[in-house]
Amino acid sequence: MIALTGLAIVVMALLGQPLFLVLGAAALLLLYAGQHDFSGFTIAIMKLVGNPVLLAIPLFTFAGYMMAESKTPVRLVNLAKALVGWMPGGIALVALLSCAFFTAFTGASGVTIIALGGLLLPILVAEKYPEKFALGLITSSGSLGLLFPPSLPIILYGVVSGARIDSLFSAGVLPGIVLIAILGVYSAMVARRAGVKQDRFVPSELWLRLKEAKWELPLPVIVMGGIYGGVYTASQAAVVTVAYVFFVEVIVHKDIRLTRDLPRIMREAMVLIGGIIIILTSAIALTDVLILEEIPQAILNFMKQYITSRFMFLLVLNIFLLIVGCLMDIFSAIVVVVPLITAIALGDSGYNINPVHLGIIFLANLEIGYFTPPVGMNLFLSSFRFRKPVLELYRATAPFLLVYVIGLAVITYVEDLSLALVKEPGSMGAATVNDAIQQGESAATGASGSAPDDDLLKDLNLEGGEVNLDLEFEQALGEGAASPPPAAAPESATPAQEVQP
Repeated sequence: MIALTGLAIVVMALLGQPLFLVLGAAALLLLYAGQHDFSGFTIAIMKLVGNPVLLAIPLFTFAGYMMAESKTPVRLVNLAKALVGWMPGGIALVALLSCAFFTAFTGASGVTIIALGGLLLPILVAEKYPEKFALGLITSSGSLGLLFPPSLPIILYGVVSGARIDSLFSAGVLPGIVLIAILGVYSAMVARRAGVKQDRFVPSELWLRLKEAKWELPLPVIVMGGIYGGVYTASQAAVVTVAYVFFVEVIVHKDIRLTRDLPRIMREAMVLIGGIIIILTSAIALTDVLILEEIPQAILNFMKQYITSRFMFLLVLNIFLLIVGCLMDIFSAIVVVVPLITAIALGDSGYNINPVHLGIIFLANLEIGYFTPPVGMNLFLSSFRFRKPVLELYRATAPFLLVYVIGLAVITYVEDLSLALVKEPGSMGAATVNDAIQQGESAATGASGSAPDDDLLKDLNLEGGEVNLDLEFEQALGEGAASPPPAAAPESATPAQEVQP
């Protein structure tokens, strides 16, 4: 019976059934096979719903969609052209910077290609760049900004993995700049070989474009300055971002009509987020069951027999993630693959990989996976947007794939590049819910047995009953732990609570 059900789930996946159905069915099957209480599935979902960081995801996405539907892309491209268009390969660099900025705020590579592709491709071709190069540049740059804050995949990775989101924001900046720099050098080489003429630097033009984009330029400072200045958390920053973008696009520029455009934009953004969250709920439940059954530990024990060095583990990890990236969209990959990868790489493996650095490696790989043949998402989006055969886009993106892989190697093996801007572990910042829950559990179940301090729970952005969800999940499933226990377990903990996953 169990084998037939498992086979049916595999068939569902192969037939293209919705991912949340496949993941949810797999989680329920494992619970049944392990003779665990099904209420564990519900409690796992409650853990996600109670996550205060989750609020940031739909808000940042909505803000990005408003910017994409306005004339912000035109203003930013004009500004970038006036700022760096005079450099060797300047127009290509304009495309790189514009795509990076847009993807960082929309979190969706497809939005960037649709919003900017029709604007950038004619400009590149008019400047005498080869059309093949221009197609490859836009297709590969659609995901370029995923390492920059406040990128939606960064926030989602922090929610799923438990890594500090503020640390991930900081860690992605230098690797993202390195990728842009390497691509900029390659673009300059192509421009020189193609005989592309350089524009003159005109200060008056730059001043004019700065005035045009004066409302968009403060946005990164408002978001990141507020988070790192301790003014607000990541979720509160998302609220501020939506309010600011709404004010600029609806009231100041009047690019978006309040009654006609705004409801449509909101609906499109929430459809994307609804899909992400419903997949996330099923994936969280499946992950908890996998950890309960000690499947990651079994994989780790198998890998230790053949992969003994950190260098080799990272190489295998990159190859695996590149394959994942071209087969799955980044949101599905995060919720499905990240828990297993972190359990293997950060467990008792001996590979000594920093959890924040691991997150940047993961996101960089998935960034490349967007345009990796045969089924990278950007390839098909560009094929639709520019009405080109997908095989032509395979050839157009091949040189960029090589350039990105060089950048990936630098990001992977130069750990300081990711950690140079990261705060010390003890510094204050926008803590992830994982940190908050662990501290809350310690306060709630201390040796004295006293109730948690209300001020502490308020500071942690937690509601009263949220801190005990991990314990409830363990009790519902029986023996084993669904997630790592707090650093300091209470003396009264049962043996089941002390077992490491």
